Amino acid sequence: MIPSLALISLMMLLLGAWLFRHTWGARPWEAQATGQLPSRQAPPEATPARVGLGVILAMVTSLFALTVSAYLMRLGMAGETPSLRLPGVLWANTLLLMTASVAWQCAWGAARCGQPGRLRRSLAWAGGLSLTFLAGQGLAWWQLTAGGITLQASPVGAYFYLLTLLHALHLLGGLVAWWRAWRRLGRGGDIASGVELAALYWHFLLLVWGVLFMLLLMT
Repeated sequence: MIPSLALISLMMLLLGAWLFRHTWGARPWEAQATGQLPSRQAPPEATPARVGLGVILAMVTSLFALTVSAYLMRLGMAGETPSLRLPGVLWANTLLLMTASVAWQCAWGAARCGQPGRLRRSLAWAGGLSLTFLAGQGLAWWQLTAGGITLQASPVGAYFYLLTLLHALHLLGGLVAWWRAWRRLGRGGDIASGVELAALYWHFLLLVWGVLFMLLLMT
């Protein structure tokens, strides 16, 4: 349990560092050193959209942390050794999500450099890989169900379904933003800010999935 809690703490620490950097990372002492009055304005990084995303990520992190804590407490109270064998497709799904995150990073770079062709290709890869990841998660659920691991039959299996379902729902929410960006790109609109936020959101979901996957492997 201790390594699992350490992973959760690491995830919270990384999120806190990101929030500080992009929202409250102002340095008023630098202005004082030049004889200027400290500005009361937020730093350039602290745009309303970024602050809003930071708040959302903090709430999502709390939700997953509480769910994982309940899972660990359930194992400790029951005093049982989990007998769930994870489907091998989860390894492929992890690789898919990692590649989707890379595609989002490429899309972010293309948007900043004003490369619409590269941006379109990167967005197509990001969306396609994310949808394939969700299909792979559905395959994992089907394999477990076919093997007799249901919500009623296995408490460990029930938490597996819950954790992965929560993650999938948040990924579906991100795909809504992806679809809006794709349509706006087709109309020739500026989507640089939206792509940046979506890329950060996908990196966060990759981090969350990494923590969940390692937790399930260790427990």
